[in-house]
Amino acid sequence: MLLTYRIFVNPKLLLEMKRDIWSDNYQPASLWIDDKKYEIDIFYRGNSVRKHKKKSYHIIFSKPFFMEGQHEIHLNAEYNDPSLMRNKLSFDFFSEIGVVSPQANYVRLYINGVYQGVYLQLDSFDQYFLKRRGIPEGDIVYADDNDANFSLLSEENEKKMELLQGYTIKYDSDDVRECLYHLLVIINTLPDHKFQEQIQEILDVNKYLKWLAGAVCVQNYDGFTQNYALYFNSKSKKFEITPWDYDGTWGRDRHGKEYEHDYIPLEGYNTLTARLHRILEFRASYKQIMHDVLHNQFTVAHQTPIIEANFQELLPYINKDRYYRYEEDTFRIEPSVILKFIEQRKKFLVSEWDKY
Repeated sequence: MLLTYRIFVNPKLLLEMKRDIWSDNYQPASLWIDDKKYEIDIFYRGNSVRKHKKKSYHIIFSKPFFMEGQHEIHLNAEYNDPSLMRNKLSFDFFSEIGVVSPQANYVRLYINGVYQGVYLQLDSFDQYFLKRRGIPEGDIVYADDNDANFSLLSEENEKKMELLQGYTIKYDSDDVRECLYHLLVIINTLPDHKFQEQIQEILDVNKYLKWLAGAVCVQNYDGFTQNYALYFNSKSKKFEITPWDYDGTWGRDRHGKEYEHDYIPLEGYNTLTARLHRILEFRASYKQIMHDVLHNQFTVAHQTPIIEANFQELLPYINKDRYYRYEEDTFRIEPSVILKFIEQRKKFLVSEWDKY
């Protein structure tokens, strides 16, 4: 049985939230998990998803300050995903291939006694996340929009007004702004021989290539120029990367529509990725990583029991979720949709091997 979250918020404040869905003003509330009470601040999260009937929420714990070591969590509605599982499948997949990723769990949500449906609880990628995972502390940078493409040009192919355009620095304790600026200069100005030497001094290339392989396999179109976070490891003095918002994957886009399995090439894209592919050493590493993933984690045999477990966990709650926008029959065939995508996607990537 899924864990139940019960949120109580002043009806006037809740009405204020609904009147201005774009406001990021926190509203005080209480959250009950079993018999444990937490005082929290809550507001809507996301961009376009705020317009959906089923809202997603950002929760900050105030008293006590932590909930099982977490100061902030996200409750995702997964409104456009008929399976409700693509985000979770993605993060679990990334974790399996060696990429640090948010932990995701399903919960049932009530607000002021009214059932809101099944939600996906996600870790917030912050300094407390690092501490829980036993990872060295470090600065964190969010890629907020498609201008976070590691390029000198914007999404519209125009020169950026500011080099760090598209990024939001959440924790800035050790001149991460200067380090990020330096990273982008290396990517965009150095010839290949100098790039190969200096990029390894500021970027954990192997971890980036693992992330790249994961993003390519699950085919997240937005994941190469946004929907990621950079973490500057205070011990290694190198940037690492983690995925974020991966609902538009495993054969469907972020609007829930099926799209072709060959939409994204084996190489992936963005300016940093293109520079790395030009270096033979990095190409060889990427090819080995992708080979291992395609033969171990990204297979129908490996993913079938994982998908089935998620499906069975969610199935009892679909009919009771008044905001689930699809028919139950649609939910029931989603495992086959995802598995078909894996089969076709893998065949496509293997067929691209000789061209790489």
